[in-house]
Amino acid sequence: MAIWFTADTHFGHSNIIRHCNRPFASVAEMDEKLLRNINDRVSPEDTLYHLGDFAFRTTSPEEYRAKIRCRKIVLLLGNHDPQTLDGSVKPAFASLFSGVHSLLRIKVQLRGSAQLIVLCHYAMRVWDASHRGSWHLFGHSHGKLPDDAGRLSWDVGVDRNEFAPVSLPAIAEIMARKAAAPAVEPGPPEPTDADSDSK
Repeated sequence: MAIWFTADTHFGHSNIIRHCNRPFASVAEMDEKLLRNINDRVSPEDTLYHLGDFAFRTTSPEEYRAKIRCRKIVLLLGNHDPQTLDGSVKPAFASLFSGVHSLLRIKVQLRGSAQLIVLCHYAMRVWDASHRGSWHLFGHSHGKLPDDAGRLSWDVGVDRNEFAPVSLPAIAEIMARKAAAPAVEPGPPEPTDADSDSK
């Protein structure tokens, strides 16, 4: 059973083609390509983490969910996913997924050790244990944020990743390259005697 990540499919959203310069002539062509890319890669037994904006709010998300073979899809809420005014998830929409979260911490096994990954629709500059090697995956930005080489975060949205989900091994390769790059900013300064409260 493999683990996959994606975001920002925007099923049924015709204007996203223009907004993000997607190479599709119609929303039907876009939807077909996105669904095919998911089903060609993600098996029914795999886990797919979808980091938000599953379908446009005026569509029927259950129709798109029914076309995806993967049985376990965990959703991180995006700004286009249906929510009530108080921010809670509409029950009918939540029932389409194995879990619905605003932010989620997961641990995965890689080469015999546990790797912490922080998932959210929105990109963060710092996140839980970011100074200890945890990873952050996000969507929302549609590939438009500059990639910080030394920061262990990645946009898993379809616009950044050839309109397809990204596997956990592929994420591990990306993070290995980023970890080898120079740090984007120094850590917090070391405390000095002047910082102490000693009298």
